[in-house]
Amino acid sequence: MAEYSDGVWWSNDGLRLHYREYGSPGARPPIICMHGLTRNARDWEPVVDRLADDWHIYVLEMRGRGESAYAPDPMTYVPLTYVQDVEAFLTDRDIKRYIAFGTSLGGLITMLQAATRPERLAAALLNDVGPVIEEAGVDRIRGYVGKGGNYPTWLHAARALRGGFGDIYPNWELDDWLAMAKRLCKEQPSGRIGYDYDMRIAEPFRVPGGEAGFDMWPAYDGLKDVPTLLVRGGHSELLSTDTASEMKRRNPDLDVVIVPDVGHAPLLNEPEAEAAIDRLLGRATA
Repeated sequence: MAEYSDGVWWSNDGLRLHYREYGSPGARPPIICMHGLTRNARDWEPVVDRLADDWHIYVLEMRGRGESAYAPDPMTYVPLTYVQDVEAFLTDRDIKRYIAFGTSLGGLITMLQAATRPERLAAALLNDVGPVIEEAGVDRIRGYVGKGGNYPTWLHAARALRGGFGDIYPNWELDDWLAMAKRLCKEQPSGRIGYDYDMRIAEPFRVPGGEAGFDMWPAYDGLKDVPTLLVRGGHSELLSTDTASEMKRRNPDLDVVIVPDVGHAPLLNEPEAEAAIDRLLGRATA
């Protein structure tokens, strides 16, 4: 696993937030990785292990995940607040220009950043997310987010994940599910294995429109002059082929890559995704 250092920054409402830093500052813009709804910094390990020798990378943990503080008010677990938290990070680190990698929720954050300050983005990766979130995908998320659960061993956790998400990654072996369990879960003080996020992140989903709440197409249009890659899982329930096609129509320069036999969301270590990421990074520094 690539070496990293831990760092913290503070949100505008006083939460202590955590990030991992890989590599050292250089002439090229850093890559800033932003995870999905129930994930944390470990979710990006398959990507940063490949890139960290050549790139300066920050992996952010959003409020309520991993080593970042849990929010006193669960209704701050919404995209606009996460954007404010990322803005506080950029200010804290004095980052003027960067490459955004966003999976799912992280992609929504990326689009919202593009809506106001697109000139800061040297490139953007949207992993299995677009301006329209399909109701089938949202229903699936509602079915598991915030439900908790814990397990006596890592093997039990891996088997539970396979039982719940085996259709998303149908070709995985048990070792793949163990690796996923160790990215998604942590050992609790009791010694049992549990999920590494605040269960109250589910509360905004109980409010109509809480998963997004506004028209994201104008935000996406902010990426029209930014080198952008869209990765879609071939069986994604969250990002439809129609939405991906409309994204391409609005931005003919968009690089669209389909990862076959995967749902929401690709890990980005698949051959198709890795080749596309290399193309994107080449465009970012051309």
